[in-house]
Amino acid sequence: MASQSQGIQQLLQAEKRAAEKVGEARKRKTRRLKQAKEEAHAEIEQHRMQREKEFKTREAAALGSHGNSAVEVDKETGDKMGQIQDSYRQNRGAVLGNLLKMVCDIKPEIHANYRTAG
Repeated sequence: MASQSQGIQQLLQAEKRAAEKVGEARKRKTRRLKQAKEEAHAEIEQHRMQREKEFKTREAAALGSHGNSAVEVDKETGDKMGQIQDSYRQNRGAVLGNLLKMVCDIKPEIHANYRTAG
C-alpha cells in the first residue's frame, strides 16, 4: 500500500510539474505575442510615417505646379470678364433699342392655323 501511495504521490508531483511547465509555456507564448504585436505596431507606424512623408513630398510638388496654373486661370478669367464687360457697354444701347422696337411695334396678324367658320 505504501508503494501505491508513493506512486500516487509521484504521479501527483509529475502532474503538478507538468501543469507548471504548461503555465510557464503559456506565459512565454503570451509574452511573445505581446512582443510581436508591439513590433508589428512599430513597423506599421514607421511604414505609415514613410508613406505620409512621400505623400507630402508629392503633394507639395503637385501643388507647386498647380499654384502656377491657378494664377494663370485667374488672369485669363479676369481678361475674359473685361472683354465681356466691354462688349456689354458697346452693345447695350443697340440691344435695348431693338428690344423696345419689337415690343412696341406690334403688327396684328391672323395665325396660320386659324380657321374661319363657314
